[in-house]
Amino acid sequence: MAEPGIEEKRKGAAPSAGAAQKSATLQYDGKSYSLPIVEGTESERALDITRLRQDTGLITLDSGYGNTGACRSSICFIDGEQGILRYRGYPIEQLAEKSSFLEVAWLLLYGELPTPERLTGFTREITRHTMLHEDFRRFFDFMPKSAHPMPVSAAAVAALSTFYKEADTEDRVFRAIVRLLAKMPTIAAYAYKHSIGQPPMYPRNDLDYCSNFLYMMFATPCEPYYVDPVVARVLDLLLILHADHEQNCSTSTVRLVGSSQSSLYATIASGISALWGPLHGGANQKVIEMLERIALEEGSAEVFLRKAKDKDDTTRLMGFGHRVYKSYDPRAAILKKSCKEVIERVGASSKLLEIAMRLEEIALEDDYFVKRKLYPNVDFYSGVIYQAIGIPVNMFTVMFTLGRLPGWIAHWLEMRKDPDTRIGRPRQVYTGHRERAYVPLDQR
Repeated sequence: MAEPGIEEKRKGAAPSAGAAQKSATLQYDGKSYSLPIVEGTESERALDITRLRQDTGLITLDSGYGNTGACRSSICFIDGEQGILRYRGYPIEQLAEKSSFLEVAWLLLYGELPTPERLTGFTREITRHTMLHEDFRRFFDFMPKSAHPMPVSAAAVAALSTFYKEADTEDRVFRAIVRLLAKMPTIAAYAYKHSIGQPPMYPRNDLDYCSNFLYMMFATPCEPYYVDPVVARVLDLLLILHADHEQNCSTSTVRLVGSSQSSLYATIASGISALWGPLHGGANQKVIEMLERIALEEGSAEVFLRKAKDKDDTTRLMGFGHRVYKSYDPRAAILKKSCKEVIERVGASSKLLEIAMRLEEIALEDDYFVKRKLYPNVDFYSGVIYQAIGIPVNMFTVMFTLGRLPGWIAHWLEMRKDPDTRIGRPRQVYTGHRERAYVPLDQR
């Protein structure tokens, strides 16, 4: 099955984002400089400073890159003020309700929804490549059982580049994409099994993508494991909601590393490492820890929120607020509906969900949080669901990785085909010593 052309279907596409003719004027040192204004398909505007340093000798200073556009992209659109998230133009609410994770993966990778024939072929290819090379058993054996599954997964993905040829042709690129999507759940499940001292379970080709992962996680050679279709579907939903989120920390890392023409496997491994951080993919773990603390200590959402508002108290409300969203995260709204159904289905304790919903209820009516635009984000409910279906806390970020994988690859593909792509090389404002003479050791 050959990789389809990304530009194969362009009907209905928006006009080129580079077509705007407006400009802004910069006054500096007695001279005027014209900076072109680039307008995106959703009327987003950006100052094009590509020639700024060349023309003026100046650079911009933007800590955290919150106001810097590093690329043009057609993959994902977010309007944080309105709570909008779209993949390739499709609202996340529609995809969550009607689509599947592998269909969304194809959409992100190739720009259009697949035909039934293409989705069937894509699914078949992924199913056929879920098995890991037997030498990977020895790879996991060399990892400490106490190791967090995220660095183990990152190392395993990077190691795939030693088993497979460089993705230097279109066919090899497609094969590399299939292998990553197919083998990432197996790698994740192997990492978990190794951490608890159980033998890994081989993937099963008779199961769908999410059911196969759940089987590899929870089955043992001694006990059969029945995959609940409701649980498999909610996991599929979680992966859809995590599939892409524009230029976040890990996606930007993938683009930066990929700009050096590093291998796709090494590039994705860098994204996994970036996602591991508690301020990024590890946030839902912090939510669960917070809810468990409330259950054990305060026992009351009201008491906890009073502490969170106290400037002299170190208590923090986790799972509220977002770097981009200044309204309700649309992904959180979708997950909130699924939480109760899943907990009732699996018979898990609803105590943490009750605390979570009470926290949300109070916070949405409290001026302190409303004025600061602190609304629930996707991490607030995803952790509750993961725990309900039996995913251990140290695997939460790995689950995020499974979902985000097609988005990372889509950005790598887009960057690879963009004629404007250059190796990433940010500038800095130097604040160290000016030139000074070396002092010999015996004179210090």
